[in-house]
Order: sequence, then C-alpha cells, then structure tokens
Amino acid sequence: MTIETEKFDVAVVGATGVVGEALIPLLESRNFPLHRLYPLASERSLGNKVLFQGSYLAVDDVASFDFSAVALAFFVCDAETAGRYAPLAAEAGALVIDTSSAFRADEDVPMVIPEVNVADLGRFSERRLIASPGGATIPLAMVLKPLCDAVGVSRVDVTSCQAASGAGRAGVRDLASETAALLNMRGVELAPGQSQTAFNLVPQIGDLLENGFTRAEMEMVWESQKVLDDSAIVINPTAVRVPVFFGHSAVLHVETRQPLSAAQAREILAAAPGVRLVEGLQADEAPSAVADAAGEDAVFVGRVRQAMGQANGIDLWLVSDNVRKGAALNAVQIAEILVKDYL
Repeated sequence: MTIETEKFDVAVVGATGVVGEALIPLLESRNFPLHRLYPLASERSLGNKVLFQGSYLAVDDVASFDFSAVALAFFVCDAETAGRYAPLAAEAGALVIDTSSAFRADEDVPMVIPEVNVADLGRFSERRLIASPGGATIPLAMVLKPLCDAVGVSRVDVTSCQAASGAGRAGVRDLASETAALLNMRGVELAPGQSQTAFNLVPQIGDLLENGFTRAEMEMVWESQKVLDDSAIVINPTAVRVPVFFGHSAVLHVETRQPLSAAQAREILAAAPGVRLVEGLQADEAPSAVADAAGEDAVFVGRVRQAMGQANGIDLWLVSDNVRKGAALNAVQIAEILVKDYL
C-alpha cells in the first residue's frame, strides 16, 4: 500500500514580483507537497497570470482573499502590504512566512535562516508569523555562524555591494532603462532624490538614521545579531548600490575571539552548510555575482586571507543571489521544515 504525503494549500502574496517569480518555480522544482497554489498580489496586478506545473494561474487580489483556505502563506511583497495583511492571514489560521522587513524586529516573531538558527522555528506558534532576514543579512550570517561556533567572532566590518534587484522590480527596470539610454547616447531622467544606478556606485541605500548609518545598514546589524543570538558582536556596515541586476556581494573583515589562520578559516567555511568555498589564484577563480551566484542556491566565498598584522583577523569576499537564497529559497526552506516537523 502506498502512503500519500500530506499536501497543503498555499498562498503567495507578491506572486508577480521578482521574489514571487523566483519562489513559485522553487516550489515546483523542489517538489514541495503542495495541493493548490493561490497567487496573490495587489489590485494593480489583477489580470496577470503565473505559470505553475504547466498551467497559467490567474492572480487574485490579496485584499479580498480568504486566508482560511490555506495552511501556508508566503508574503514576498513590500513591508507595507505584509504589515497590513500578514496578521490577518495568521488570524485566519494560515502560517505566515514573510520576506519583508515588517516583522523582523518583533521579539515574538522568530527570524530564521535554516542553516543558522533552525531551532527558532519552534516559536512560530506565538503569532503564526516567521520572518526571513534581508538579502544582505542571510549570506553574512551563514558565513559568520560557523566561525562563531569554532572560534567566536567579536567584530565584523562589512561592505555590502547590493544589486539593483534589492530594490525590487523597479530597481531592475531602472538599471535596464538607464543602461539602454546611456549606451544610446541619451541622458538619464531621474526622479527627485533618485541616484543613477547604471555605470555608478551609490554609497547610500535608503534614508540616513540619526547615527549616520542608513536603515539598510542597520538592518544588517540588528538582523545578524538576532539570528546569531549574540548582541555582543560589533558589526560595522556600509551598503552600496551597484550596477548589477542579481547577486549581492560583500567584503568582510572578521575579528575572531581566538586566533584563526586563513587555512583554518577555509577548512571551516568549506564544511559550512549552504556555503561553497571557491579557491584559486587567478582573477577569474574568485566568485562573482554574475558568474557564480546568480540563479544559484549557495553562498560563494573566496579571497580568504589573513588580515594584515592580525592573528585574529580574516578577510574574505562573498557573493549570493539576493532574490534566490536571499529571499525565495530561504522562505521555501523554512516551509519545508515546517511541513516536515511542525504541521
């Protein structure tokens, strides 16, 4: 006799966005135990369709959807939409996985990276909400976790080079249109307060806070300390928007509590779950967002070296797909654990 695996009805809020477009194919390719998929979005996306298992599904309006119809709801939309509808979905009985920043700071909402703090999923019952960290935090924490466990980490200086897709579909559209205009010898039209992304580096993402850091930078601090469960780690961040469509990159200087050689660091990182160490002496053997990370699941690490004059200092470079592992895949991995161990 064949025992059928239980299947679940699932909603995806933000199905037409860049993360939604990545998440839905992942549900299919990873054979998620899904019975029926409900693609949802705001009213302006009504009439659109998404492809799933060979069929096109119409996108429904999140505002009128009855979330009691689903066991799981992925919110892969903006924080405003998630903040408004995710609590309603949870109250209706759905278990919510949110990739926006709406609930990450809430103490009673677990924020989870399965490779880092999977045990925190057990607290989901408090509000039936689970937050997924930002696309810059996830690879950072995945690299820091094994180093924390092995030798302890006291300080991290990180420069996060964030792709245009970190700003959603609008960021991708702006980079594409600006690039096309400039290559055709035309000027770039910018909205008030908007910086040119194409052929440029923008050293400020979002508004400045009172301490001189941007919210994007401070979110890396708050989120990393939360998922690593260590508020004593000093994280000194800089976030820069770069003219890359998909794939965040970062330069890390890590100060450890115990001495650590570059060879030892490579050994630790090579064994870390979800991390792929790339070694080589040639320039094309260092991992890059375009050549390695885009469309891939892993966090790629290279250029691991001893910091100048520091027995407790390691410098390294990392890249990861901010839309895939930085959002969609992390959410799906959380859901896979939930249906296996909790639902």
